[in-house]
Amino acid sequence: MVTIPEYYAGKNVLLSGATGFMGKVLLEKLLRSCPEVGAVYVLVRSKAGQSPQARVADMINCKLFERLQVEQPGFAEKIIAVNSDLTLAEMDLSKEDQDLLAERINIVFHCAATIRFNEPLKDAMQLNVLATQKMLALARRMKHLEIFTHVSTAYAHCDREVIEEIVYPPPVDYRKLIDTLDWMDDDLVSSLLPKLLGERPNTYTYTKALAEYLLQQEAGDINVAIVRPSIVGASWKEPFPGWIDNFNGPSGIFIAAGKGILRTMRASNNAVADLVPVDVVINATLAVAWYSGSQMRSRSKNMLVYNCTTGGINPFHWGEVEYHVISTFKRNPLEQAFRRPNVNLTTNHLINQYWIAVSHKAPAFLYDLYLRLIGREPRLHLALTYEGRKCIFYISSSVYSVSRHVVYLSSTEYCINMTFKTNPLEQAFRRPNVNLRSNPFTNQYWTTVSHTLPALLYDGYLRLTGHKPR
Repeated sequence: MVTIPEYYAGKNVLLSGATGFMGKVLLEKLLRSCPEVGAVYVLVRSKAGQSPQARVADMINCKLFERLQVEQPGFAEKIIAVNSDLTLAEMDLSKEDQDLLAERINIVFHCAATIRFNEPLKDAMQLNVLATQKMLALARRMKHLEIFTHVSTAYAHCDREVIEEIVYPPPVDYRKLIDTLDWMDDDLVSSLLPKLLGERPNTYTYTKALAEYLLQQEAGDINVAIVRPSIVGASWKEPFPGWIDNFNGPSGIFIAAGKGILRTMRASNNAVADLVPVDVVINATLAVAWYSGSQMRSRSKNMLVYNCTTGGINPFHWGEVEYHVISTFKRNPLEQAFRRPNVNLTTNHLINQYWIAVSHKAPAFLYDLYLRLIGREPRLHLALTYEGRKCIFYISSSVYSVSRHVVYLSSTEYCINMTFKTNPLEQAFRRPNVNLRSNPFTNQYWTTVSHTLPALLYDGYLRLTGHKPR
């Protein structure tokens, strides 16, 4: 077998998602470790008034490419930016660019995707499924294509106990879903979403599973390989330790803990944190293309799938993450930290709610009060949980124009309390007493004290007396 640098020598590569986290690292590693590689065509759209060429020029001036600039000063000449938008018909490629890519490309890396967990289904389908279909259609026209490498996720099939290195059939036919989403309005899609997702937690994992199946069904004679990384984190070694350019996933948690903002989190200490460094994933991805491409004629025609994870062979638990994050940031504190780092994981919902109130909401409330006193804008929203924001939205949208109807609201509160104290309902749980609160901090505190805690105690009593908890 040829070595990896020998395989890539003289080959022209097409890369989607080049401006993303993994795409940047793949581009840098490919150019640095395979110096004889031909041209690397990167699909980039115009953004914020910047042309694709200007965006690529900005990207390669970041710290990630400094080592490459020293070792190969002329590397930028090999990067060719191609104007493209994967959400548009034919990826918005000009006829000339389509013909050029069809004639020259030998290897494709499809890294582009939306990684937002809460992406609306239509958008997630557009970016993760239909874009893959368009890339595959372009690949069919390529006269010298050796390998099409698709970056998926290890969580595409997270509804399964064991995930083999095979493509699993999805719960719905992706073709029918694409046709259905064409005529459905957003409200109807949202109402059907829980049923569609089933055991999967979000649209990201769901659409990634559909994309894998699409590749299996539509690849035909194209040589396809799929790489499934788990939670991709900062670099281990290359081009230098600890490089990352975003606050997605675990990096956001680590920074929030290091800044002293995140103090408590609901999680199990014994759960596996399947973190994998980005350079490990990129090395595997380049090796996958090398193996699948160079062995094309001597191996079976089956689509090769590679799970790129750490949890099975070198498990790292969230309890260990907690210890290392705290100890690291205590030794090497971040600039402008809000407090001394200290984060605790708990699986108990009530304890978690208590510590959110004590460690997140109360300090944020006091800090905002201080900011107001010195005439600065409060920043409470930064420390609120998702549930807290949802609660505020509920109050403002359901109560309707609080400023104009505050008298009526307080009157309603008074009438409800007095009516049911005078004429109590049968089988009442407690003596009637309801309070309206516009402050999210006090509302969260009284929710814990007046709702969650009594409900927990009452359920404990029911269990002890042999009844079903409520």
